Amino acid sequence: MIDNQTDRIHELQIADKVFKSSLMLGTGKYRNIKEAIESIAISKTSIVTVAIRRATNMNTGKTSLIDLLDWTKLWLLPNTAGCKNSEEAIRIALLGKELNKRIGQIDNTFIKLEVISDPKHLLPDPIGTLKAAEYLVRKDFKVLAYTNSDPILAKQLEEVGCSAVMPLASPIGSGQGLQNLFNLSIIIQNSRVPIIIDAGIGTASEASKAMELGADGILLNTAIARAQSPQMMANAMKLAVQSGKYAKLAGRMQKEIQAIPSSPNVGLST
Repeated sequence: MIDNQTDRIHELQIADKVFKSSLMLGTGKYRNIKEAIESIAISKTSIVTVAIRRATNMNTGKTSLIDLLDWTKLWLLPNTAGCKNSEEAIRIALLGKELNKRIGQIDNTFIKLEVISDPKHLLPDPIGTLKAAEYLVRKDFKVLAYTNSDPILAKQLEEVGCSAVMPLASPIGSGQGLQNLFNLSIIIQNSRVPIIIDAGIGTASEASKAMELGADGILLNTAIARAQSPQMMANAMKLAVQSGKYAKLAGRMQKEIQAIPSSPNVGLST
């Protein structure tokens, strides 16, 4: 019965689009294209995110990762990485539509919105993010908004029409894991749109924990790309996300304040 339900259990729905995997991957920081392609394939991800700035500046004559991925099997999530204010993010997001057309995804209006004015800690700009999100939603984008682990802001992003909210676990690329479980739990409990935990997860146990909290999905990049074996870590993350989802659906046992014997005392021989 579990095997027959596996595909449906691990599906992720964002707006009107259903994806087979709850794990999303970034494409930066890999040591080479071969490692990136193999890791993406092993992870069984459905969604791959690419920085629009980097993708639109690939006029080097060299083959890029975008050219080598099979976009009939993957969904592109362009992102506005590198944008410091809402105006810049909006302008770059519009280029994302052209990137989607370039790979043949004419109906793809997804955008991962990042507005980061802090060059040191790379924390999202809450005001700039909310402003840009509201505008892009009005322009019929399916906005997936990268944000701090702030429950109030997460709710505001949902209310302006974001298709998903993506709170950070900890700062981008830090690998510090889940640093604010309380706030993340509130965001998940209060949300009516998918919550994708994005940034800071460093290893499989943290990805599994995020799914056990009730997150709808995980977005990873550095944890896989900078692992000693990206391919092996991609497999670990795939299994961790699946395991966490199963554990959440299974329902955790109740915690007790004292030990309770696993075997009953009744009927023991003396």
